[in-house]
Amino acid sequence: MTHRTSKHLRNAALALGVTVLLAGCAGPNPRDPYEGFNRAMFSFNDTVDTYALKPAATAYRNVLPNFVQTGVNNFFGNLADAWTGVNNLLQGHGEAGMSDVTRFALNSTLGIVGLFDIASEAGLQKHKEDFGQTLGTWGVPSGPYLMLPLLGPSTVRDTVALPLDIKGDIWGYKEPVYIRNTGTALRAVDQRANLLNATSLLEDAALDRYEFIRDGFLQRRESQIHPDGDDAPRKPSKDDSAEPEAKPEAKPEAKPEAKPVAAAQSSTPVSSESAPKELNSGAPAAATVSQ
Repeated sequence: MTHRTSKHLRNAALALGVTVLLAGCAGPNPRDPYEGFNRAMFSFNDTVDTYALKPAATAYRNVLPNFVQTGVNNFFGNLADAWTGVNNLLQGHGEAGMSDVTRFALNSTLGIVGLFDIASEAGLQKHKEDFGQTLGTWGVPSGPYLMLPLLGPSTVRDTVALPLDIKGDIWGYKEPVYIRNTGTALRAVDQRANLLNATSLLEDAALDRYEFIRDGFLQRRESQIHPDGDDAPRKPSKDDSAEPEAKPEAKPEAKPEAKPVAAAQSSTPVSSESAPKELNSGAPAAATVSQ
């Protein structure tokens, strides 16, 4: 336990050093000020994926029977339900959190350690929550976009939350270590196999895959934290202050109450496209620790 704790502390210190280094390399894009570093990490990840992960995932999908792949996916998905339930409860989503806990208990027992997803058949909806989403729900801004080595797209907020997500992964406590490492590799290959079709579509459609993945990731994270768009932070618009002065032709005999009511009703709500920009415009100084 002491060795594992010291290892996490070393990783956190290393990530902190990387974050401080990145702070001196900020670029012009407010959502992606570290684009130079991020593109280098994207190229590195793409190389690893091309020569290692994608071939392994292709062989995994072509060789193993479908029911085996489904069992692997269900098993690790069931373990993730436990941490999802904790985060839903931390976010104040009591009903969803209890549903996740019930899913985990039901699939772990009647579903034979999660190999069978009987909870979904029973009508319990599956969710996917992490501590980065919890911080976002608490009002912590996402900060700039980051491309992490091997782990892929992230933000400063999600990177800071990553150590707790690692702690919340039940599989991370599996002993002996060689079984844990084998399972971790198997989970990575299984997740990559689920994305093979999407990768082919992305390679055919995107002119700049880096920008496509970055923008898609940021929009998806925004929708995960604010699924209805109602709780997203909003900045006052210029129209809000200009609206009361835009009616110079109003007659003196008009009722004074009518103008502010009309102005309130005609104010334009924040669009879904502007919300991600506001959420991901946090200062880089917000990043302090990482994995």
